[in-house]
Amino acid sequence: ILATNTSTLLPSSLAQYTGRPEKYLALHFANNIWKQNTAEVMGHPGTDPAAYEEVAQFAADISMVPLRLKKEKNGYLLNSMLVPFLMAAQSLWAEDIADFETIDKTWVLATGAPMGPFRILDIVGITTAYNILTNNPAAADPNTTYGKMAKRLKEEYIDTGKLGINAGEGFYKYK
Repeated sequence: ILATNTSTLLPSSLAQYTGRPEKYLALHFANNIWKQNTAEVMGHPGTDPAAYEEVAQFAADISMVPLRLKKEKNGYLLNSMLVPFLMAAQSLWAEDIADFETIDKTWVLATGAPMGPFRILDIVGITTAYNILTNNPAAADPNTTYGKMAKRLKEEYIDTGKLGINAGEGFYKYK
């Protein structure tokens, strides 16, 4: 069995290149797996059900909670919900509706969530967020919201080495 941990690519897009497409699927872990111990299990139409079950059992055996997808979906479950949330927060920031601290505070106070979208972006990594953002063709146009988001992330964060929690600084400082 061969499994990928990609958070965005579909197994069907790579299966034919593996030499064993029937034993190829995705096993995606969230960030901070020691706390959020989820493992999204996603096959493709040609995945052998026995291989799928073996990977789901493997996830359970290593103390992960297997989250079984019935069919392929870009972004799986977690990122299908998380990416639009993070994009909405970044658009408020890029359009200068509010600063990132106020956006985070609004989310935390209004929902009781432990952190806001910009702290989450620091965990995900600014480069990862930028790469997801620039996959949208609108990001190439500096006059669009996506273009403004991409420009600010690149110039204010990536170009200055503020890449997120692993770098010691992103939107927030961690040193």
